[in-house]
Parts: sequence; C-alpha cells; structure tokens
Amino acid sequence: MSYLGVGVSPGNVPVYHGSNLKVVDRRVRLAELVLRFLVVANGLAAAYSLVQGLRCVVSMVRGSVLYSKPLAWAIFSCDQLMTYLTLAAVAAAAQSAVYAKLGQPELQWMKLCNMYGKFCNQVGEGIASALIVSLSMVVLSGISAFSLFRLYGGNKGKNGASW
Repeated sequence: MSYLGVGVSPGNVPVYHGSNLKVVDRRVRLAELVLRFLVVANGLAAAYSLVQGLRCVVSMVRGSVLYSKPLAWAIFSCDQLMTYLTLAAVAAAAQSAVYAKLGQPELQWMKLCNMYGKFCNQVGEGIASALIVSLSMVVLSGISAFSLFRLYGGNKGKNGASW
C-alpha cells in the first residue's frame, strides 16, 4: 500500500533536544492510529445492517411478521451490541483527533494537524460520518426495543382509549 503513497503521509518533523536540532523523517500510517478500530467497527456495523436488511426483505416477501420472542431478543441484543460498538469507536477516534488537533504538552504529544492538514481534514470528515452512523444505530436500537417490548403488551391499548 505504501508503494503508491496511499495510506502514508510523509513529513519531516523537527525534533529539538536542548540546543540541537534534528530532523526526523516520520510517516503517519493507518496501522499506527486508533482509526483502525473505527474502520473495523463501522465495517462490522455495515455487515450486520446488510444481514438485517436481507432478513427484513425476506420477511416482507413471505408476508410474515416477527412474533418470536427469542428471535426478537436476539435482534435486540445484536442491535444493542452494534450501537455500543459504534459509539465506542467514534468516542475513541474523536479523542485521538482532539489530541492530534490540540496536542498534549504535559505528555509531550505535539500538534499533528499543523503538519498533516489534509489528513486531519479527512479524519474529521470520517469521524463526522461515523457519528451519523452511530446516531442511526441508536435510532435503530430504539426501534428494535419497541418491536421487542410490544410482544409483551398483550391486549392493552388496542381499543385506543388508554395508553
């Protein structure tokens, strides 16, 4: 991948040690960043969403509605798992992006976005789209919870007179 220059951000980083100035050739690689977790989590969420979409299409073609409580619990649990996974990935990537943007002088982490501006912009766009995915997963999880717990409702509220 690095033969084409894809996934690698070259840069000469000046390093100061007392009065000596040394130039270090440092490259930012995707393998070194927390963004790998974000990519994997979003890939898993996309694969799960594809499987769920196919299940919904098959249910619509058959004309069947979900009445099985164990299947509803399995779907609800997997929706919860994917929601928490995507939220954790976005939170970790956002924290890493804040450190790249602002640095952490107490830990001697320097600001990276001054040197890798285009890379930081692309990371910001990716985190913004991942945040939208995470919020969509929260909505999906809420719909899944409604679908599950309506199976336990019995005949309450069918006449429309009461909540």
